[in-house]
Amino acid sequence: MAEPSCLRGTRASYDTVAVDHAELVRPAFEADMLGRSMLGAFAELVQGAGNGPVADVGCGPGHVTAHLRSLGLAAFGVDLSPEMVEVARRDHPGLRFDVGTMTALESTDGELGGIVAWYSIIHTPPEVLPTVFAEFHRVLAPGGHLLLGFHVGDERRRKETGCGGHAMTLDVHLLPPDRIAESATRTGLVVHVTLIREPEGARIPQACLPVRKPRNS
Repeated sequence: MAEPSCLRGTRASYDTVAVDHAELVRPAFEADMLGRSMLGAFAELVQGAGNGPVADVGCGPGHVTAHLRSLGLAAFGVDLSPEMVEVARRDHPGLRFDVGTMTALESTDGELGGIVAWYSIIHTPPEVLPTVFAEFHRVLAPGGHLLLGFHVGDERRRKETGCGGHAMTLDVHLLPPDRIAESATRTGLVVHVTLIREPEGARIPQACLPVRKPRNS
């Protein structure tokens, strides 16, 4: 399958800002108690279902992957950006990080006990998301769990300056939770609940969707 054109710009942009981006997101994650609590609940769900390997898709500098490992999961990271993967390997030398894309994961059918896409679907155009969710369904084991985090809205924003003042060309999609849930459901996944976090200060609303693949799927 040909690579979606949106991936090229995303890869180039994150290659450019990889080191500075890592310095920005790590302290933000440490301060995000609600987000980490959702990841903790996800870890319990995966362990209760059989505790297969977990892919942190769009792992960036690997901080979420490391957190998942600290929760007892056999987690590994996948990211589109080779430079981002290099940062993750540098900062977490004992963990596995692969270059790859959520539209064509290298995992075999039914291999994974869980997938985390923590604010990594925001650069994927809505028309490509059904392909992404179908791929998640393919690699999840029956009874496996998926955790989605994303910004809430219904618009595309163009980002041309990244952290550290680096020039970049990156689309950020604000996504309607009901439409994301519907898209996931059409691929055979089941949405447990939709959590909406109201904006704080200048931040926009955020959504968290725990999703599972039925055992009879």
